[in-house]
Amino acid sequence: MATDLGELLVPYMPTIRVPRTGDRVFKSECAFSYDSPESEGGLYVCMNSFLGFGREHVERHYRKTGQSVYMHLKRHVKEKATGAAGGAIPRRRNGKVFLDLELNRDFNGDDYEYEDEAKLVIFPDHFEIPLPNIEELPALVTIACDAVLNALSPYKKQESDSWEEEIQVSRHARSLRQQENGVRIPPSGWKCTKCEMRENLWLNLTDGSVLCGKWFFDGSGGNGHALEHYKETNFPLAVKLDTITPDGADVYSFDEEEAVLDPHISEHLLHFGIDMLQMQRTENGHHTDNHVQPRVSDWEVIQEAGLKLKPVYGSGYTGIKNLGNSCYLSTTMQVLFSIPEFQRAYVGNLQRIFDYSPLDPTQDFNTQIAKLGHGLLSGQYSKPPMKSELIEQVMKEEYKQQRGISPKMFKALVSKGHLEFSSNRQQDAHEFLLHLINLVERNSSGSENPSDVFRFLVEERVQCCQTQKVRYTQRVDYLMQLPVPLEAASNREELIAYESKRKEAEENLRPAPEPVRARIPFTACLQAFTEPDNVPDFWSSALQAKSAGVKTSRFASFPEYMVVQIKKFTFGVDWVPKKLDVSVDVPDFLDLNRLRATGLQAGEEELPDLTPPIVIPEDTRDSTTNNSLESPEIDESSVMQLAEMGFPLEACRKAVYYTGNMGAEMAFNWIIAHMEEPDFAEPLAVPSYMEADLPSPSLPTTSALDSQPPEESISILTSMGFPRHHTIQALKASNNNLERAFDWIFTHPDCEDESEAMSDTADTEPNDNIFSNANAHSDSSLSPDQDLSSPRVRDGPGRYELFAFISHMGASTMSGHYVCHIKKEGRWLIYNDHKVCLSERPPKDLGYMYFYRRLSSC
Repeated sequence: MATDLGELLVPYMPTIRVPRTGDRVFKSECAFSYDSPESEGGLYVCMNSFLGFGREHVERHYRKTGQSVYMHLKRHVKEKATGAAGGAIPRRRNGKVFLDLELNRDFNGDDYEYEDEAKLVIFPDHFEIPLPNIEELPALVTIACDAVLNALSPYKKQESDSWEEEIQVSRHARSLRQQENGVRIPPSGWKCTKCEMRENLWLNLTDGSVLCGKWFFDGSGGNGHALEHYKETNFPLAVKLDTITPDGADVYSFDEEEAVLDPHISEHLLHFGIDMLQMQRTENGHHTDNHVQPRVSDWEVIQEAGLKLKPVYGSGYTGIKNLGNSCYLSTTMQVLFSIPEFQRAYVGNLQRIFDYSPLDPTQDFNTQIAKLGHGLLSGQYSKPPMKSELIEQVMKEEYKQQRGISPKMFKALVSKGHLEFSSNRQQDAHEFLLHLINLVERNSSGSENPSDVFRFLVEERVQCCQTQKVRYTQRVDYLMQLPVPLEAASNREELIAYESKRKEAEENLRPAPEPVRARIPFTACLQAFTEPDNVPDFWSSALQAKSAGVKTSRFASFPEYMVVQIKKFTFGVDWVPKKLDVSVDVPDFLDLNRLRATGLQAGEEELPDLTPPIVIPEDTRDSTTNNSLESPEIDESSVMQLAEMGFPLEACRKAVYYTGNMGAEMAFNWIIAHMEEPDFAEPLAVPSYMEADLPSPSLPTTSALDSQPPEESISILTSMGFPRHHTIQALKASNNNLERAFDWIFTHPDCEDESEAMSDTADTEPNDNIFSNANAHSDSSLSPDQDLSSPRVRDGPGRYELFAFISHMGASTMSGHYVCHIKKEGRWLIYNDHKVCLSERPPKDLGYMYFYRRLSSC
C-alpha cells in the first residue's frame, strides 16, 4: 500500500510544500465563506498556498490554479450523552494532529465533546488518504501535513501585537492576602494619603492605601508614593482608581514590574467596599456620582437589558462575533449591508467578484467585503433551532442565541497598516465608517461605487465682516456632524442644581447626588449647525489684510442616505477624549430642505480674486543658508499634547511641522490622515533649502514663483485633501511656504488653471475632502477620475426617514461597547454582537450615529 500511495502522489509532489516561516496557514476559515472544520462539509486546505476553502469553493480554486492536493479537516461536535460526568475533558480522536486547530468556544464546554478527522484529498477524483499515515506516505508529504496541522493561526501575531493580549495574569492574584483593617474606599474625593495629589491614584489591593503614581503617558502625574509604599511593605498589586468598570480595571504588579490581569479583581475590590458593577471609567481621573448611583445606566437602556428579547433568524439577521473590542466594526457593517446599494454591489455581484479574485483572495478587499455581505444576508449562518429545541426554549422562556460569523479575515485586511484599527483596542465607529468609505472608493474603479449614496456637496460661504463681501466654495462630505449645545438643554435648571450639589458633596466627602442627564432638543443641534463660525486668521482680499471673517455651511446637494453624527465625543483641556452624557430627541422623519444652499444672492458682492502678498522676513532671508541644517522650529507644546494621546513622538513632530505649527488640532488631523504610511513614525527629515530657493532682491519675484514647487511639499498638501493643481498654485503663490500655502488655498478656492488641472490630476488618486468652484460648476477637483461634468452626487429632496442608528456605551471612544438598531420590514431589531433580536424599546435618544434614507414619496 505504501508503494501504491507513493506512486499515486508522485505527479503531485512538486506542488506539495512545507510551510515556511512567514507562510500563513488558513485552517480555520474559508477564504470565500465562513465555513470551518465544524461546517457540514469541513474545510479544505491547499497544500501549496495553504488557503482554506469550504466545500462550495474548493472546486473553483482547483479549476483556477490546477492545484490538486488538499488537506480536508473536519470536526464533529455533539452533545455529551446523558449522565456523562460533568467537567470531563472533551474526547477527541487524533488529538495530536489537531494541536493548534482553534476551538469554537460555543462548543468547548462540559456539555459537548468533539472528534477531529483529517485526510488528504486529491482532485478531481476526490481520492482520500486518511491521516496520520506516516508509514505509507512519502517523508516530504508527512512533514508537510504535520507542519500544516501544527501551524499557528495567521491571526495570532496580530493578536499578540495588541496590548490586551500581552497582559498576563499576575502570579500574586490567586494568593493575594488582604488585610482585615476595616478600610472602605469612598466613591469620590480621593487623594494620596502622603500628599495632596488627586489624580493618577492607585489603590493597593493588600492594605487599601490610596497613593499617587509616577508620570504617565496620558498626562497624569504623581510623586511615586505608590512605588515607595511597595518598597516598604512588599504589597505587590495596585489598581488605578479611575479605570474601574464593570468589565475590569487596570492592575499593576510592582513585583513583576508590568501591567497584569487579576481574575479575582471584583472580590479584591469588594473587600474595600467597591462594587465593580456600579462603576464606570472616567477620563479625568475622578469618579463622579453617575458612577455609583443606582441610576439605570446606558449599558442597560441601550442593550435593552432586563427585557425578554426574542431572537430572529434568517437572511439579514446574522450576528457578528466580537473579536475583542471589534463591535465598532460589526455595527458599521450591519448597517451598511442593510442598504440596497451595498447589497447589490457586493452580494449581487458575488460570483463575478469571486471568479475574478486574485490568487490570494484573503488580501482582496472586494472579495472579503462580498464574503462578509453574503455571510450576513444569506441566512446560511443564522438558522433557527430545531422544532424540539424551540419547544424546549419556549417552555423554559430561555432563547438560545445564534453563533454569528467571525470576521477575522475581513478585520485583518481592512485594518492592515492602520495603527489603531489593527489593534484590539476600542475605536470610534465614525472614524471606521470614513475609513471604510475610503477603502470602498479605492477599490471601486470601473465598477459601481456604493458609497456614492452618502456623498454630497457642502456649500461654504465666507464673508469678510468689515466689507461684507463674500466668497462661495464647495466641498464633498459623507456625513453631517451636529454639535451638542449644552446651554440649550431643556432641563438646564435641573443640571445647574445637580452640579451645585455634586461639588458640595465632593468638597464635604459625602455621597454624590443622583446624576442628571442633559436633554438636548434636536432642533437646537440643527440650529447650532447653521450658526456662523469665525474663520481664524482670515485674509480679506478686499482689504488686502487680515480681518474678521465668518463661515456658514449649507447643503449644495442632498445624498440618497444621510448620516447624522451627534458630536458626543470631545477633547478635554488635557486633550483626553471624553463623552458628553446627553439625550437628544432625534426624530423619525427629518426635513433638511430649508438648509439647501442658494449660491451668490442678489446684492452680494464677491471678494476680489487676489493673491495674499508674500512676506519674507529679513532674518529668514539672511539666515536660511546658514541654518539650513539646523532643527526646524516646532511648537513643542503641540507635540507633547499629541504624544500624551499615545502617538509616536516622531510622528507628532512631523504632524506639527507639516501643518505649519498651526496647533494640535490641525496636527491631529494630519496624524489621522497619515497613520497608514510606512514611515509614519520615522524621524522628521526636513529638506535643506539653499539660497537659490529664495527670491533674490534684485530679481523679479515671479522667477521664483514660476518654478515647480518641491514634490514633497505638494504631496503634503494633497494628502490633506486638496487638489494637486490647486496645491501647486498655492505653493507658487507663497514661495513654497507650507503655512502660507495652506491659508492661500482657503482664501483662493476659485483660482484654477484648467489646462494645468487636467495634466496634474491625471496621475493622482481621487480625494474627497476638496473644494470646487461653486459658480463655474466645474467639478474636476471633486474626483479626477470622473467626467468633469459629474460630481458623483445623487441630488434630490432633503426629506428623510430614520432606518438605523448606532449607539455607544462607555466614557470615551477608547472604551465601552457599540450596538446598532435597524428597522427592517416595519420592525426595529437590535444587533448586539452575535445576538440579533426584536427590539422592544429602541433607545433613539441615546444614539451616536443615525442613518436616514430619502423618502421616495417626496
